Amino acid sequence: MSKTVTLRLSDDSYKIFRKLADRDNRPISNFIETTVKKYIEHNIHLDEFEMEEIRNNSELNKSLKRGAADAKSKKGRFVE
Repeated sequence: MSKTVTLRLSDDSYKIFRKLADRDNRPISNFIETTVKKYIEHNIHLDEFEMEEIRNNSELNKSLKRGAADAKSKKGRFVE
């Protein structure tokens, strides 16, 4: 089920979003939603090739497991 979200934009940002949405002949809400989704996919998620490399790197996985175990048992310290 879709949800309604209120978003406050400056006049300049609104004009830019409106212009780009009109260029694609779609509502501004759809333009914002798809643009954010593309940003997340590009900047946050790994693609399948990268994920497969991580899964197949046994040394990395051993190190991650040790680190998780150390964190769980509160070994070590955080460095800022």
